[in-house]
Amino acid sequence: MRRPAAHGRSARMDALESATSDLEPPFAVVDLDAFDSNAARLVARTGGSATIRLASKSVRCRGLIDRALSLDGYRGILALTLPEAIWLADQHEDILVGYPTADRAALTSLCSDDRLASRVTIMIDSTDQLDYIDEVVPSVRSSIRVCIDMDASLELLGGWVHLGPLRSPVHSVAAATELARHLDKRRGFDLVGVMSYEGQIAGIGDDQPGNSLARAALRAVQGTSARELRTRRAEAVAAVRAIAPLQFVNGGGTGSIEQTASEAAITEVGAGSGLYGPALFDHYRRFRPEPAAFFVNSVVRKPSASTATVLGGGWVASGPVGTDRLPTVAWPHGLELTSREAAGEAQTPLVGPSAASLRVGDRVWFRHAKAGELCERVDVLHLVSGDRLVGELPTYRGEGFAFL
Repeated sequence: MRRPAAHGRSARMDALESATSDLEPPFAVVDLDAFDSNAARLVARTGGSATIRLASKSVRCRGLIDRALSLDGYRGILALTLPEAIWLADQHEDILVGYPTADRAALTSLCSDDRLASRVTIMIDSTDQLDYIDEVVPSVRSSIRVCIDMDASLELLGGWVHLGPLRSPVHSVAAATELARHLDKRRGFDLVGVMSYEGQIAGIGDDQPGNSLARAALRAVQGTSARELRTRRAEAVAAVRAIAPLQFVNGGGTGSIEQTASEAAITEVGAGSGLYGPALFDHYRRFRPEPAAFFVNSVVRKPSASTATVLGGGWVASGPVGTDRLPTVAWPHGLELTSREAAGEAQTPLVGPSAASLRVGDRVWFRHAKAGELCERVDVLHLVSGDRLVGELPTYRGEGFAFL
């Protein structure tokens, strides 16, 4: 196997390349040293004022979920779906489902097993969801642990302007209080938590490349939103606590840990993407995780002397369509996607200073724009520590599961 030209080579990438030289692309790699460093830095960013509930969708590998949860400062899992939570509950005791569910089979399983019901908390934001659950599962059952999802977006002009994810209809303190009172009187449900995710802060880097005026505007909006949310969240949590003895209050994400954890109302922060350090987290002023997860493709053709084309590579992230959802080249440096083809399912042409020196059989290392979505493409993650390949772990897909 040929080694890429030395141009753009870093010591760390050279070690990763050497450790995986016998693997056939495409494959995915997790740098355990970077993963462990990122895990410790996430905890440090809380300042000791909150624990981290691990967002499993950002990891999607049970072995690495266990690795993170074994560290001080981590407690509990934030799952993507109820079926995933039920699967993980075989080994874990505190799982919060981050989104409401309408999965009848999973709800039936949850309510027919006292052990599951004690380990899994589902998300709700309306009485309609409670009505649906009562239709699916008879009211004579073990009580279901529920968490209220309070919308954390910034609303201006009486709600005409909504800045943030379109999540829960529970936005005001009054709405949260009303839903809590309903739950307090409703049979079959135990209110144990409140969650609010400020995606407009945690999910958008405040140091984006490009226009400085746009960057300044984003920071101003994020600052306004953070101040508004701090007050509203504290009032809502206090009101709900007066009705139910909450076990946790969850907020934020990898991009807002310091800010969210500093709020007195918060007991835990949901985070997970920072463990892998995907490309979307390259543009925050407060922190920058080490890249820890990669995928590798082979150069298979040279359309011109200044172009190198790899087989595959179109592992594009979810979200609004844009170049920031495309994979980025991690190594060799000096390579970039073309505007016409970008990252394709069958092939990805690459141009730039390093393209001329690449030959058929050379390998290119990429980073996914997001974290756990990488694992939907591969069955195993190859693990490197130092300059050695130390093992592999199955992804969810490798264990035969695709939850969403």
